[in-house]
Amino acid sequence: MINRHFVTAFLLASAAPAVAQAGSTPGQGPQPLSKVTFMQRIDSAFVAVDSNKDGFADRAELVAAENKGLAARKQAFLKEREAAFRRMDTDKNGTLTLQEFNAVASAQALPKADIAALLSKMDTNKDGKISLAENRAPAMAQFDRADANKDGSVSEAEAKAAEAKR
Repeated sequence: MINRHFVTAFLLASAAPAVAQAGSTPGQGPQPLSKVTFMQRIDSAFVAVDSNKDGFADRAELVAAENKGLAARKQAFLKEREAAFRRMDTDKNGTLTLQEFNAVASAQALPKADIAALLSKMDTNKDGKISLAENRAPAMAQFDRADANKDGSVSEAEAKAAEAKR
């Protein structure tokens, strides 16, 4: 039996692209969407699914609509990949050299280093630096927790037990 929530979710998902583009005007961004317009789009999506026009969306119609949506997404994905390939193929010869392929990664900026969380956690005396002792402390505490029998070494069994506790 088809779950009523599935049907609702499917119909909403079918209307989602229309909602996302609701009244978008270039340069102005998204415009408000009225409840009436939203309902019309939901109804339109339902009518598109109801291929035999009996006023109901049965399993076969839902499967057909889902397959159509999946095929459309696959085509859009392939178009995006083709466009990306064409952008990377700078000499337009239909093949990518290692240099063309790597140029994309090289052109991207590295993320800005953010060590605030590390300093906050490791700099226990809050002097803005991490000393050898501060660096060692968390790892040694982890070692001590793993050394269950406190003999100064961690056996394979103790290591496995400590890993299981994580």
